[in-house]
Amino acid sequence: MREPIMTAYAEPDTVVTEAEIEHTVALFYGRAREDALLGPVFRGAVPDAEWDAHLAKIAAFWRKVLRRQPGYEGNPMRAHVALGVLEKRHFDRWLALFEAAAREVCRPEAAEIFVERARLIAASLLHGLEFFRNREQAAG
Repeated sequence: MREPIMTAYAEPDTVVTEAEIEHTVALFYGRAREDALLGPVFRGAVPDAEWDAHLAKIAAFWRKVLRRQPGYEGNPMRAHVALGVLEKRHFDRWLALFEAAAREVCRPEAAEIFVERARLIAASLLHGLEFFRNREQAAG
């Protein structure tokens, strides 16, 4: 019988710190907002006056994902579908910028967990977006 494969994020709540989450989110989203591809999406979706609140919400999301802390009650799929403009190239760029920020801010083992989880989330969101688009096209 094969042993179960343990992934790097089996116990992320003990690895990624609050400070690493906060600093990675701030660095990444600051860069993404200025990025030629992602910036227009972010600026179109989140007005300047709401940017700080959005960052707090995103940090809460990552604390829930990585540390299993309560505080985030949103629906990421619904929010991303509602944008109506996201394509694979947006997710590819998002991941490249996110990985760079995580590796710059976090300790190596924490960065690996953060990046792996980001990849899983991006794949899930992209799959969901494709599902909803296909469903809309089929409905005509």
